[in-house]
Amino acid sequence: MTDYRSAGKTTLTPDVLLTIARMAALEVEGVRRMAPIKGGVNSLFGRGNDGVRIVVEDSNAFVDLYLVLNSDLNIREISRIIQHKVARAIAEITGLEVGHVNIHIEDIDYETEA
Repeated sequence: MTDYRSAGKTTLTPDVLLTIARMAALEVEGVRRMAPIKGGVNSLFGRGNDGVRIVVEDSNAFVDLYLVLNSDLNIREISRIIQHKVARAIAEITGLEVGHVNIHIEDIDYETEA
C-alpha cells in the first residue's frame, strides 16, 4: 500500500467563508434575502452589500448575519435554526470552530395583496 503525504497547505479566502455562510442562511425557509451592512470597514472594501460579516481568529470563526425575513415567522425560532445551519456548514466544510453566529434582523417583508 502506498502512503501519500502532502507537504502543501490549503488556504481559504474570506469570500469562501462569506459564501458558505450566505448560502446556508438563504437555505432556511423564511429568509427572504441578505440585508446590506451599512457603514464600517466592510463597505470600504466592497463587502457592505453581502449581509455577512466574518472575523477569523485562531481557527475560530465569528459570524454576523444581516437578514430580511418573511412575515408570520417566530423570529426566535428561525434565528436558532439559522445559527445552527450556518455554524454546522462552516464547521463541516472548513474545519473551523464557530465562536458565535449573531443574527441581525434588519427588516420583515410583508407581501402586499393586489
